[in-house]
Amino acid sequence: MSRRSLKAFVCRQNLCFLICVAITCAVFPILARSQNGHGPVNQTRLLRTPTVSANQIAFAYANNIWVTPRTGGVARRLTSFQGQTANPHFSPDGKWIAFSGEYAGNFDIYLVPAEGGEPKRLTWHPGTDMAEGWTADGKAIMFSSTRATWSPSGAPRFWTVPVEGGVEEPMTLPRGYQGKISPDGTRIAYRMNNSWDEERRNYRGGQNRPIWIVDLKTYDLISPPWTDSKDVNPVWVDDSVYFISDRDGVANVWSYETKSKKLSQLTKFTDFDVKSMDSGAGTIVFEQAGYVHELNPKSGRENVISISATGDFPWMMPNWEDVSNRLTNLALSPTGKRVAVEARGEIFTIPADKGDVRNLTNTSGAADRDPAWSPDGKSVSYFSDKSGEYKLIIEAQDGLTPPREIDLPKPTHYYTASWSPDSKKLLYSDTNLKVWVLDIASGQARVVGEDPWMVPTRTLNPVWSPDSKWVAYSSRLRSLYHAIFVSNVETGESKQITDGLADSVWPAWDSSGKYLWFLASTDFGLRSQWLDMTSYDRDENFGLYFAVLKKTEASPLLPESDEDRGVGTGTRRPAPGACAGDAPGGGDATGAAEGGGQPRGPRGPAAVQIDFDGLSQRIIAVPGVPERQYSDLQVGIDGYVYYLEAGRANAGPGGGGSELIRYRLCDRRPATFVGGVTAYKVSADHRKLLYRAAGGGGGVGGGPGGQGANAPAPQLFLVDADRAAPQGGQGRLNYALRMYLQPKEEFKQIFNEGWRNQRDYLYVPNLHGTNWPRMKEMYGQLLPYVMHRADLNYLMDMMGAEIAIGHSYVRGGDMPSVPQSIGGLLGADFAIDNGRYKVTRIYDNESWNPDLRSPLATPGANVNVGDYILAINGVELIAPDNIYRLLDGTANRQVSLTINSTASMQGATTVTVIPVASEQALRTRAWVESNRRLVEKLSDGQLAYVYLPNTGQPGYSSFNRYYFSQQDKKGAIVDERFNGGGSAADYI
Repeated sequence: MSRRSLKAFVCRQNLCFLICVAITCAVFPILARSQNGHGPVNQTRLLRTPTVSANQIAFAYANNIWVTPRTGGVARRLTSFQGQTANPHFSPDGKWIAFSGEYAGNFDIYLVPAEGGEPKRLTWHPGTDMAEGWTADGKAIMFSSTRATWSPSGAPRFWTVPVEGGVEEPMTLPRGYQGKISPDGTRIAYRMNNSWDEERRNYRGGQNRPIWIVDLKTYDLISPPWTDSKDVNPVWVDDSVYFISDRDGVANVWSYETKSKKLSQLTKFTDFDVKSMDSGAGTIVFEQAGYVHELNPKSGRENVISISATGDFPWMMPNWEDVSNRLTNLALSPTGKRVAVEARGEIFTIPADKGDVRNLTNTSGAADRDPAWSPDGKSVSYFSDKSGEYKLIIEAQDGLTPPREIDLPKPTHYYTASWSPDSKKLLYSDTNLKVWVLDIASGQARVVGEDPWMVPTRTLNPVWSPDSKWVAYSSRLRSLYHAIFVSNVETGESKQITDGLADSVWPAWDSSGKYLWFLASTDFGLRSQWLDMTSYDRDENFGLYFAVLKKTEASPLLPESDEDRGVGTGTRRPAPGACAGDAPGGGDATGAAEGGGQPRGPRGPAAVQIDFDGLSQRIIAVPGVPERQYSDLQVGIDGYVYYLEAGRANAGPGGGGSELIRYRLCDRRPATFVGGVTAYKVSADHRKLLYRAAGGGGGVGGGPGGQGANAPAPQLFLVDADRAAPQGGQGRLNYALRMYLQPKEEFKQIFNEGWRNQRDYLYVPNLHGTNWPRMKEMYGQLLPYVMHRADLNYLMDMMGAEIAIGHSYVRGGDMPSVPQSIGGLLGADFAIDNGRYKVTRIYDNESWNPDLRSPLATPGANVNVGDYILAINGVELIAPDNIYRLLDGTANRQVSLTINSTASMQGATTVTVIPVASEQALRTRAWVESNRRLVEKLSDGQLAYVYLPNTGQPGYSSFNRYYFSQQDKKGAIVDERFNGGGSAADYI
């Protein structure tokens, strides 16, 4: 290339460079603009809990800790863990980041270099430890924890732990949830307590408290001006405290100058709340709309930091998942050849003997629910939200042809689908407790019944008559008692057939068409007020009843008398306790006769005729059936019914569950059919019975240690319904349910269904005035950035918070599996003395309850207050080593302690104890007892002390124990501090 050509080339390149610089300079302000309009498009959102140093910003994303330069850019990942890591905080010198991580299944404090490296664990206590910041000298990390609290609802306080490791020390403040120590170390700004629902917007209740600013030497206290707003997340810059407050309706950043007492609002967002905030190096960073913002505290200017956080997230990769332990909602083919089940939003069919399991749906991005099998055996129906709203899907049972979709009126959630015996109609109920009948041919549905009272339990339980012309269901009256109603499918007319003086539920048509069975209780009484404490300890016991439908039909329970007519003139009666046709379960399904003496083969449907006039007088209480806790009444062949009895949790695979009882008119007595049952179905021909044994997983739930991915699969059994009771373990089905799980698609479905849940179930249709479609759009922007189930919960909780209502929690879900190491506790307090752990208190306060005794107080342990714990399992314990490190993983396992009355190994003894996983109940009981003794002393024995931890079952039990045992006193002090809520306390 010539010199001239080279010069021209260089000029062109320089010109190109200058153009690029000009474009960059023009675009950069757009990328960095404030998020009042919301900013850069090509960056990651859902960045949480940012923290800042002189050079870097750290934050949590996908439940891992990341860092980026203060100017933004591509973030670097510091942790790579499938569990949760949260609350990062830079050290004052910016070299370290403290955070909370659940590497051992529990949130503990960890430390990692800001430039990267292996996290160092600093705490081992099984209580939750959440990082809050650092001491001013950078030598210790401050965290909040509910460890060692007496509050049954877990009131946290502040602790510190040295960065070099060692013993945690409680701060002098008795309570503290969220706070920061001032840069000079003389003061702390903090929030005393947490809220039950941190994401709830516009809350103005008693859980809101002002920010407290306390001098750590004099304990003088000041607060920013406050009325009732939710003020959280205080941080320091010089002498000013910055905090998040929703006092103008949206959570924004405010400042309070401690010297001038001046209060100022710094940000004025009108859409998304400011969610978390931290300060460092004279600046502030906060989370809002999923972005990280930086705020100049002097000028009040803020801007969005453009950050890209990308990487691999193995827990989000599509994979083949065994979902057998998610099994729920059983259905049985008409003759019991196959079983249909729902599991993790998929519909499977399982063969009784031969063949393979079929997944009919294969849709991670849809919830397919409530399978039902048509009596003609051709089709399986289910409800699916694949389109965004639930529709009825009818699919060939072999899954080989495209399914038919049927739009349903007023889309919502649907339940209890069942086919009519002639396979021409489908019966179901909906969110609004309406009973629908849908004509399969036309796809048209009509309402045939409803329950006007919305209470937590869904008790309609609609069922078809044998001739497909009638539907029976249970509906609440104004008294909140249930009555049985019968609806004519053709006309839609519904008639009440029980008088409402008993609680009547679970209707079931006898296969003969002659009777309508149901369960009824005359002691429902106080149970009807389901939200009141007076309903506690009141079991509702039911009897078995049936109505004779025709006036001319005689009762099947008329008196009987044995008469001998001579040899060869009559048939031999079955042996006592047997009916005609009885044979061992699992025998030949053809040829034998059923209880009524009819062949065991198929037959046409029985016609049902109902004489409503005088029907209430033809209701018969079945003798010989004791009143117990019955449910789930279903029919078999003529004169056979089945029901579950709770409270007799004994036999059966897995233990627990209910007794499945069978009653037969032919022998007029109930008998246990099988034990340990949680659910069952009878086939359309009434010859087969499918039941699920107690134990195993199923349904929703998840997370470490819960009924989630690691729970065993439920056991299913298929047996003859019309034969003798099956032997234990007979008829067990072998199956494995596998689906191709795509977490991102599943997360979309969960988000959309969460939105619909609020729309369809909230007690007022206007959702407290919230523009709910707008909220779905607003928060849906963040859905593509969800890379962890915990972040999905956070997103859904924020969206639900827009309705501004209590008890709207989002919890659980299928979290990635993390290692579990449950630390053991000794039920005692310790102090460091002579470099050793000295026992200062043993929590031994409940002789009547073995679960409320300190391991050190076990008879024979011979450990006393003042003794020293010198070694654990042979490992010498010398401060500053952490005692909980040596107790890690020891809960409910034998541990050897070396004990002495002095700090010397000489003369020490060894005792064996079993540490507990939690001391909460021990400490609460000790606190209650100290209060009781104080009241006893101050009142000179004239007043009782009664503690009420909540108005649920624990509160009910505590009240009964302490009130009635002291009812001879002149008065009572009822203490409800830290009350966890519950029912209406009318009982008290």
